[in-house]
Amino acid sequence: MTLVLDPRHVAAIRRHGEADYPAEACGLIGGALEGDRKVAVQLVPLMNQRTDSARNRYLIDPESFRRAQEKLERDGLDVIGVYHSHPDHPPAPSAFDREHAWPWLSYVIVGVGHGRAGELKSWVLAHDRGTFDEEPITSEERKVVWQ
Repeated sequence: MTLVLDPRHVAAIRRHGEADYPAEACGLIGGALEGDRKVAVQLVPLMNQRTDSARNRYLIDPESFRRAQEKLERDGLDVIGVYHSHPDHPPAPSAFDREHAWPWLSYVIVGVGHGRAGELKSWVLAHDRGTFDEEPITSEERKVVWQ
């Protein structure tokens, strides 16, 4: 699979990471499948509910996830991914990320060093749940919906 992100989505994820620095930013990615591509249409920025270790962990509380998922479904979209930032770390999944990931979803991570967003990558949990595989990202200008 390839993840398709509009450049405005990439910019919004980067801004969210910078705004929440030094804590991890997080949100959901709503979209649809088009053949072998997951196409992002809408981002749903969420609050990191983690009260301990917010600098290197994020928590999306179940009620926030449910409300966001229902909103996306009303718009005819599915949750196709989760994004979050890694303050002062590269955009590679941690062991904690792997332990809490769901198969099939795209996990977009942006590295934020000293408050400035850097590289952005997408990952998918392997079927054996032991590792993540890097997922190609294609940038295309598309119709987007804003929360």
